[in-house]
Amino acid sequence: MNKKVIIIGAGPAGVSCGYELSKAGYAVEVFESSPYIGGMARSFELWGQKVDVGPHRFFSKEKKINAFFTHLIKDDFTLVNRLTRIYYLNTFFNYPIKLFNVLTNLPFLTIFQILWEYIKVQLSPIKNPTTFEEWVTNKFGKKLFEIFFKNYSEKLWGIPCSKIDADWAAQRIKSLSLWEAVKSALIGNIGNKHKTLVDQFAYPNHGTGVIYERAAEFIQQNGGQVYLNKPVKKVIQDANNKVIGIELMDGTHQLADMVVSTMPLTILVEGLVNTPLPIIEAAKKLYFRNTLLVYLEVDAINLFEDNWIYVHSPEVKHGRITNFRNWSKELYGEKQTTIICLEFWSFDQDAIWSASDQFLADLAKKEINLLKLLPQEANIINDFVMRVPRCYPVYETGYQKHLSMVEKHLDTIENLYPIGRYGSFKYNNQDHSILMGLLAADKIINGTKIDLWEINTDIEYQEEGKIKDVLIQ
Repeated sequence: MNKKVIIIGAGPAGVSCGYELSKAGYAVEVFESSPYIGGMARSFELWGQKVDVGPHRFFSKEKKINAFFTHLIKDDFTLVNRLTRIYYLNTFFNYPIKLFNVLTNLPFLTIFQILWEYIKVQLSPIKNPTTFEEWVTNKFGKKLFEIFFKNYSEKLWGIPCSKIDADWAAQRIKSLSLWEAVKSALIGNIGNKHKTLVDQFAYPNHGTGVIYERAAEFIQQNGGQVYLNKPVKKVIQDANNKVIGIELMDGTHQLADMVVSTMPLTILVEGLVNTPLPIIEAAKKLYFRNTLLVYLEVDAINLFEDNWIYVHSPEVKHGRITNFRNWSKELYGEKQTTIICLEFWSFDQDAIWSASDQFLADLAKKEINLLKLLPQEANIINDFVMRVPRCYPVYETGYQKHLSMVEKHLDTIENLYPIGRYGSFKYNNQDHSILMGLLAADKIINGTKIDLWEINTDIEYQEEGKIKDVLIQ
């Protein structure tokens, strides 16, 4: 107690950690580089409505996470009926994939190819699959991989599926297979009277970011500080390699007993002193993907019923569309318009990343019209562009070797706790990042023996959990 902990970043991992430490009586100071709370999960006002930075649904069977959600949100949430579909060849496909839906929407020849390729790979599977392409092909067959996984994944990551590590598949679609899709189609939800996390999810009425805004308020009410527009340059160490605080971009130093870092892992390593050259080189081989979000306000209210759509159509550059009118009615209130968000992904060197806002808005309008997802009479009356750098850690084949070297080195630095999507180079959902924050706090408070690097390396989406059993009322 009475020890000071500096937290770099006010996203889900950082704020949840600060919240838990504040409850235990620690002196907490959070330094956020942007003007906002919530990181990638923040919410903001736009054209008299509320939107998120892309779609963020909350679901977990972990009691610690649900207790955090419930304490801050209480009953100020909506159970949203989930509908997320794949859009391909001007047709909607259910996601998760449902066999009868696929059979209905695809030509007979394509169906035959799917089944033939699936049988072939079951008879002669790829041994020890190391890439996303090999892993998914083993599960579904080559044809289904090409239709429902290849195009979208390459849009997202910017590299061929043959260079994406199998870890990405293992984390995201571990429990899925063509056989499971067949069973689901034949058996359905017989005997299941409850909505599951596949069908329904909890959503704060005024946007996902409310969770983190309230957690930040809690920190301040308990004597802590949350500083915005305060970018951190580096973590500083003493002669014994022990963390003693941070240096801000303005050159000032802030001292602390411990530092919890959610800044990008690569930038953290760059700023440390006495780092061996092999570790620096390993960190340089880890890289992130950027997101471009284009928000469009449409003068209509019944566009499509999905919360979001995965766009697999190769003729467009964007990969996902969110419809914020299909979340909570508190987001739009009395407004008779709909805000949708198209997501594009890029690297720093890609031309689209440095394109003008006008170019991106025009591209989004062109593509949404090309897909014919808006009613003919609907007009786009407003547009807004947001750039989010370094938001997706790229799982290129072999990344584990480089990441492992960095992790082992950081473990030798006393009182440093890297967590979160950026900080640990893990493709976290917000609930995984919350868990990292809560467990990092537990480690600081109680000395719990837990390897924070292991969170989300082998955690399945536990979507079979029943909503009423999961949420703590």
